[in-house]
Amino acid sequence: MRLDTPEGNLHPSRRSIAASLFFAGYAPAALSACASPLTTPSDDLVIEDVHVTGAGGYALPAYVARPSGRGRHAAVIVVNEIFGIHDYIKDVCRRLAREGFVAIAPDYFDRAGDPAPLTDFNAILPIVATATHPQVMADTQGTIAWLTSQAFVKADAIGITGFCWGGSVVWMAAAQCPQVKAGVAWYGRLVHPAPGSWGADEDRPWPYDIAATIHAPVLGLYAENDQGIPLASVEQMRAALNAADNPTGSEIIVYPGVGHGFHADYRQSYNAEAAADGWRRCLAWFREHHVA
Repeated sequence: MRLDTPEGNLHPSRRSIAASLFFAGYAPAALSACASPLTTPSDDLVIEDVHVTGAGGYALPAYVARPSGRGRHAAVIVVNEIFGIHDYIKDVCRRLAREGFVAIAPDYFDRAGDPAPLTDFNAILPIVATATHPQVMADTQGTIAWLTSQAFVKADAIGITGFCWGGSVVWMAAAQCPQVKAGVAWYGRLVHPAPGSWGADEDRPWPYDIAATIHAPVLGLYAENDQGIPLASVEQMRAALNAADNPTGSEIIVYPGVGHGFHADYRQSYNAEAAADGWRRCLAWFREHHVA
């Protein structure tokens, strides 16, 4: 179902904060000519751009969508793909907000530039590469600190979800950020890239390496036909979790017959059935694990 609400129909008091600092539109490097992206309305939500204190004291921009009513709400950090904070990521935040969560998407790439409006992968990847693992973890911790200081957030009910590049971040945050209660990782890389491939140069751990130290339950949502994340690496991660006795109850689901990016409704890889099932599981996972 397509839900369209023009920004001009927002409540007048929210028009100013709805004008985002981020790129307005879908990432052209991945946008499919036949795409019909979901557009979640902003009415009865508070939409705002904020800054959180990231690694090294950096003022990191972040997009926030949250319920407008009084009271405290569980919060979910939304970690973007390599394309940054474009309309798809912002819409995911609004979807979560309409489910009662405070959703925040930090712009992890802001120090180096904005990959969202670019069309050339050769220009996008160097920007992404500047977001090193230590920086990303510190930025995530800074985002958590911002959340826990807000009067509208339940400080003990914080989760994290992410897509592709962001899926790997979810696994790592579940091991390194103590306040994270649960995570949902959408097709994030699990093992060290092969020598010579993109991402292999950074000396850092990957989810497979830290499986024994994950403290928060993670639901991994993966694709049978993912050309970048072979099923062999998914089985390696399952084996690593089992070898550590998987005390958190982390789980990996593999969707048959679909490819990488099956949730991304602006891309040719989108699969409506798998996306809907994954979203249902995502919401249930958070609520089951006290992000509610």
